[in-house]
Formats: sequence, C-alpha cells, structure tokens
Amino acid sequence: MDLISQTLARELNRPVEQIDNVIRLLDEGATIPFIARYRKELHGSMDDQLLRQLADRLQYLRNLEERKAEVRRSIQGQNALTGTLAAALDAASTLAEVEDLYRPFRPRRRTRATIAREKGLEELARLLSARGPALVPEEAALPFLHPERGVDTVEEALQGASDIIAEAISDDADLRKELRQLYLRRGVLVSRAAEKEPEDTVYRLYYDFQCPVGRVQGYQVLAINRGEREGVLKASVELDRETAQVAVRRHAVPGAAAMELVRRAADDAYDRLIQPSLEREIRNHLTEQADEGAIRMFALNLKPLLMQPPVKGKVTMGLDPGYRMGCKVAVVDPTGKVLDTAVVYPTHGARQKEEAIARLAQLVKRHRVEHIAIGNGTASRETEQMAVELIRRVGDGLSYMIVSEAGASVYSASKLAAEEFPQYDVNLRSAISIARRLQDPLAELVKIDPKAIGVGQYQHDMPQARLDEALDGVVEDCVNAVGVDANTASPSLLRRVSGLTAATARNLVAWREENGPFPDRRRLLKVPKLGPKAFEQCAGFLRVPESDNPLDNTGVHPESYRAAEALLARCGYTVRDVKAGDLSQLREKAEALGLEELARSCGVGLPTLSDIIRELTKPGRDPRDELPPPILRTDVMEAKDLKPGMELQGTVRNVIDFGVFVDIGVHQDGLVHISKLPRRVQHPSEVCAVGDVVTVWVLEVDEKKKRISLTMRRPDRPCSINRFPPRRKEST
Repeated sequence: MDLISQTLARELNRPVEQIDNVIRLLDEGATIPFIARYRKELHGSMDDQLLRQLADRLQYLRNLEERKAEVRRSIQGQNALTGTLAAALDAASTLAEVEDLYRPFRPRRRTRATIAREKGLEELARLLSARGPALVPEEAALPFLHPERGVDTVEEALQGASDIIAEAISDDADLRKELRQLYLRRGVLVSRAAEKEPEDTVYRLYYDFQCPVGRVQGYQVLAINRGEREGVLKASVELDRETAQVAVRRHAVPGAAAMELVRRAADDAYDRLIQPSLEREIRNHLTEQADEGAIRMFALNLKPLLMQPPVKGKVTMGLDPGYRMGCKVAVVDPTGKVLDTAVVYPTHGARQKEEAIARLAQLVKRHRVEHIAIGNGTASRETEQMAVELIRRVGDGLSYMIVSEAGASVYSASKLAAEEFPQYDVNLRSAISIARRLQDPLAELVKIDPKAIGVGQYQHDMPQARLDEALDGVVEDCVNAVGVDANTASPSLLRRVSGLTAATARNLVAWREENGPFPDRRRLLKVPKLGPKAFEQCAGFLRVPESDNPLDNTGVHPESYRAAEALLARCGYTVRDVKAGDLSQLREKAEALGLEELARSCGVGLPTLSDIIRELTKPGRDPRDELPPPILRTDVMEAKDLKPGMELQGTVRNVIDFGVFVDIGVHQDGLVHISKLPRRVQHPSEVCAVGDVVTVWVLEVDEKKKRISLTMRRPDRPCSINRFPPRRKEST
C-alpha cells in the first residue's frame, strides 16, 4: 500500500498523507461526492474529477500488484524464479511489462518449439545460440539425430533448434519492450478499402489512409475499427521491417556460436511470432486510448448538459413532433405536474394545421402557458413553424425552444415511465418528458440511460461497463452538486444521491408517502435500511425546505451545524437570519475576524468554513441559476435563409474531437471545425462545452447534403463564449 500511495502521490503531485486519507475513505465506503464536498481538509480540496482519477488509478495499481503476485506464485511453482526475475517483476509498472516477463513461463498450447523440445533438441538450440567459439551447425547437430524421436536428418534437427531459438527470442521481455516503443514511435496505422472499386460511403476518407501511430486521433481509430468490422476497410499497423529486424538481431545474434543460423531464427521470430503479436497489441493500445478519450469526451459533454439552467416557475407546453402519429402535446405546471394533453396533426394538410394552431391556442390561454419545448426529432421543423405562427397569434410573451429529445422514446416506453404515468399513452409520455426537460433538465435526464442522451461519439463501440461507470459518476456528481429536495424528488433522482441506493431511494419515497413530508433531516434515519453510515453520506445533499431549522435547506452537513451556529454567533447573527436571507455581510464580517482563527474557534478547517459561509449566504442555492439562461426564440429561420458571413448566436449541442456542433435555430446543427475555433487548441473542449451560448458566423451552407459550416473567428471581433464559471482546462 505504501508503494501504491507513493506512486499516486508522484503521479498526481499530491502529498502522500492526502493520498492515504483518500484511500482510507474509499475503503471505508465513502462516495466521491461526499469526500469531495465534506472531507476537504483530509485531501487538500481535490475536486471530484481528480478524486475519480485517483480512484481509477488506485484500482489499476491494485490489480497490477495482484497480477504480480499471481505471476510470482506461478513461476515459483515451476522452480524458475531467480533474483533478477523477481526484481524485474517488482519494477514492472504496467500489466504489459508483467505479461512480457511471464511469457516464457506461461502455460501454452503446443508450438513448433514445444515439439522440438519433445524431440530433445533444446540442448542443440542452446549450443548454437550461446556466445562462444564458432560452430559448424551441421556438425553440432549430428549427436542429436534420433530417428525414434522423429529427428532423421541434420536439416530436421537444425530446423527444430531454430524454432526453439525463435521462440526464446520472441519471449525476451527486454526485446518486446524495445520493439513496442519502436512501434509507438515509428509505426504507421494504415487503412485501405476492402474492395478494389469501393462504393462512396462514410468511410471514404479511410480508403487510402496513413498516419503515424503517435499522431493518430482517437476518432480516426474508432472510425477505422468500425469500418473494419463492417467489412468496408482493411487496417494494419506497419513498421519498416529492416529497422525492426536490426533491433531483433542486436538482441539475439552478436557472439552466437552459429551466427548465421541464429540470424535466420531471429528474422523468423520477428516475422512469425513478434510482428503479428505486437501489431495486435498496438491496435489494442490505440483502441483503448481512443475508447478512454471518447468516454472522457462523453463525460465532459454530459456534465454541462445535465447542468443546463432550468426554466423554473413557468407553465410549459411540450411538443413531440411526428408525421403519421401526429404531434403529441402535454402541458405541465411549474412543478412538472401534467395539466392537459392532446394530439394535433399539423403536417396532414392546411386545414389540420389550422385546427392544430387553434387547439394549441386554447391550451395556451386556458393554462397560461409561457414556454413551448419542441423535440428536435422527425417533423421538428414543421412543428417549429406551427409554433411560430401560434406565437404570432397569441403573443403575450410566449416563446419556444428546441429541446433534444434523445432518449425520450426510450424513457417513455420504460417501466419507470409506466409507473410514473400509467394513465397516459407511450407517445404522450415523451411529450411530458420534453416539457420537463426545459423546466429541469437534470431531474428529467437522470431517468434515462446516459448513453441514450447522444452527446458523444461512437458510444456503442465503447466498453459498456467502463462507459457506464464513467457516465454514472458524472450523473452522481451533477445531482449532488445541485442538491435534492427530499420531499419532492423522484426515486430515479434520489438513487443518484451520495450514500443512497435504488432500494433506499424507494424506501425513502414510500416512507414520505405513508408518513407525510420529512420535517427535518434527522427524520431521514427513520427510513428503512438508511442507517448512520448512509445518513452521513447523503444528509448534506438532501434538502428539507419545510424544516424549522433553515440549515436543513442548505449544503451544510449536519455534522457541521454546531460550527455553523458558532460562526453565526461570532458574526452577530442567529439561525433565524438564515431563513430571512439577510446574511449578505457574513463573509465580510468573517474576514474581519480572521478566517483561520475563526475556523479554529468553530472547530473546523478553513475549506469547510468557507463552504459554510457560501451556503449560509445563499441558502438553498442552485449552482445552475448562475449559468447563462437558455436561448428562447419567437421566430423561425431556415437553412435557405443563411448567407455566408451572417452572424448568429447559438447553443453548443455536442463537442467532439474534430469540432463543435452548434444549434443556430435552423433545425440542422452547424459544425465549427477545430480549425475554425477562436484560437488554436489541442481539443475543442478547451474553449467550449455543451450548453455554452456562442457567437458564430456562417461559412457555407450545403442544403443538398444538409451541412452548415460555421466559424468562431472574425478579424474585427473576438468570439463570444458565454460561460460561467470559467472552465478548468481538461487534459485530452
């Protein structure tokens, strides 16, 4: 454990004591959100991303140590563990290095070398490859002729010895490590069309593609892999054969008693054993890197999507567009409760469109609808045009917004939706979901499998368990950053709270349905299976607005209530002042008293004191309220209206390796290529994220291919990216 802690401390540039504290907390069952928020003194205020990186790396290093122990036991069982080999195992820093060391001792199927050993040719191989005076191979082979073992001729004996030598060369861990590095430095990923005269497909860029292994992009690797699986492409990793053979011969040939024979064996070892193995290994390495990059990008996009500012306190109409089945309509009140539903058919003809507008106008007036959320799927443009005509007739501050309906159909047909809205048809459930996505994106999107939300690339090609783990971590971080009302939250939202499981979330909802709203946080301990440990993990993230103690509606953890009360008393306030919301001068008074001395007198660390001050200054704060509001529109624009040079405002919908997709209100998202971002970057995520409101200029519109090219560069004006707070630069 000490070695693992030291390794993590060196890699993360953190003190060993902080690393040990985090490891202990994780082993005790603490969650990442809890550690990040309420144990800052123990880990130096690491954020949740760094803590998850630490946890992932910790698991890898523990797996590495377990594998080292397994390999050591296996080699010891063969009485082959030498001091040098044991030291090499201890020094191995990756699983690949451990497997290289284990390769000569791993149980394997019968090979040409195995058969040669059975014929008694291992000693001949040793004589020929040993350093020493030159030997004539044919003469050295004569004593090893054994017709009864199947060695009838000198040629057969020498071939068997060569096979043994080739396998020994192939199993050399140092040689494999050198060649692996050579492949990574000088190898080239090559893809070709599988057919001589290929059709024009999405893979046309890779019909004649070459790129150095060290420079190939993750999305290129994933595209080539998919094209290969579909039989459209053929791919390989190529390395100059002569360069590789020189490295192999340098390890095997110098000083050998039969240099020419060993040289041929070395060439055979590379061509037959090493090259195919290393090519697979490098392809796997590239795929793993690309997978991790895509998963990281998916997670990076998912977080701002979930943290989009809600449109609170407004009656909202959700429209789920469609042709044959019509446009499904749902009106929900400010809390998301369904007020009315309908189905209209604006695409079935002029008369039906007029009837649809009239029906929607009735619903708007009856329920005083203020916003319309339109799904961006099939028939979205026609529905948007209908909504604009509706706004022109009704007016009175009505506006609309195009909402991503990714995953809405999955949710509407799910068991969860059936339990939530048993009285409504599957199609109407999706309209309800679309309306609620505008009101509170986080509360609605947590009901959907993150993979179905559609803000990544090649997500169906990813290792699903790893993808699920990463995305679940993002959802958990977002939910806990916002906080959850214990008296109104759904089970799907509650189960994402630190310390709660699906079972305890259901128990919590069942308890409040049976006993009424929770009067305070302590009453959460009455929930079945929600014991002291779970309470410790979840209490700070659950809000109870109805409580007589206003601290129950803040992010202050119950364990810090005494510290909060002491802080208030020292600054001349009481707990009642928290409910009145009149603590705007709290920070100034605390700073006047001296934050460090105040923290000591309150019995907490400085980071915890700062968090308490922030929570008390804005009780019940929602961090999403501080973000730029979503763009609500009142008019429609089509792609044919776009002209090169036109300046527009839009919302970033997806960030991928080669650019950014921006919704500019014309149904089809435009692409800002990475070369058209406001400054040169390694990855688009360095300058913008999903949900950012950006200023763009039109470069080109191809209506036939439905492509819109945009730029964020203009010589006389810098790009405007509306984001709060500033985003920390992410590694890519």
